[in-house]
Amino acid sequence: MKKKIKWGVLGAATIAVEQVIPAILESDHGELYAIASRDMAKAEHFATRFMATRAYGDYDELLNDVAVDAVYIPLPNHLHIPWAIKALEAGKHVLVEKPIGLSSKEALLLAEASKSRPDLKVMEAFMYRFHPQWIKAKELIAAKVIGEVGSITSSFSFFDDDPNSITNKKDLGGGSLMDIGCYSLSLSRYIFNSEPLSVSAIIDYDPITKVDKLASGILEFKQGTSTFFSSIRLGDHQKAQIYGAKGSIEFESPFNPPIDRPSKIWIHKEDGTETITFEICNQYTLQVDAFAWSVLNNTAVPTPLQDAINNMVLIEKLEESHEKGRRVML
Repeated sequence: MKKKIKWGVLGAATIAVEQVIPAILESDHGELYAIASRDMAKAEHFATRFMATRAYGDYDELLNDVAVDAVYIPLPNHLHIPWAIKALEAGKHVLVEKPIGLSSKEALLLAEASKSRPDLKVMEAFMYRFHPQWIKAKELIAAKVIGEVGSITSSFSFFDDDPNSITNKKDLGGGSLMDIGCYSLSLSRYIFNSEPLSVSAIIDYDPITKVDKLASGILEFKQGTSTFFSSIRLGDHQKAQIYGAKGSIEFESPFNPPIDRPSKIWIHKEDGTETITFEICNQYTLQVDAFAWSVLNNTAVPTPLQDAINNMVLIEKLEESHEKGRRVML
């Protein structure tokens, strides 16, 4: 059995060159083999920088390389599904950057394509779930350390008003919900281990770019509620706290914990606060290794494609709630 899979990367997006490619280089079960870019000079530059074996100036050329086992797709959101389907048709396993696509309807096309190639793995890249802090939080909740969970609060924001930024381009899948609000939706479903019954939202759209610059929402679950906001017009910020009948779990850095120092969560209870410190790790490396392990051992991926589809449904329901000015049932 192969000990490592050979990765091909479609595109030289910031998330790829700053996070995922370095993670692949550090991984135990994968190696960087090829990088493709529509700009051949850029592909060659990053192939040299990261010591990739091959550089391609065309995405199809990379997919046609029989040496590539799996591809990572960090392209703009509107290109996720088309190239994921092409990768499957080329016989490649696929790790797609979040969000999975532009809509749940589009995501279903990928699910249908994956059924015709059950031997290939497809997963959405929500890296936060692989960090030990979230795994530990799930364990603490299962052990009733903070009692029955009744509420979750989370938020994620950064400032970007550049009209040329992909984040501010509606047709490319920009906006706060698609870019960062999706984390709050994902973690809520992850912690409650279920799908919401209803959603309510207030969304502020940029009058020029038409993307949502601020979104606030409430997700109603059978067990409790999750409230959140996401924004691309507020300063850098991220927070998450899980509230139970006997206490709460607070995250120091819920989505982008540091890779150069330990990260922390706090368990707040009536008798005081306990700090749990996690050793330095890279959640992107943990993610690519978990995916590669599934490929090498032919086991199910940690996060099934249906999870990605369900998250897209929530984004659409939140938009519907805002448009209708009322709570929307799922």
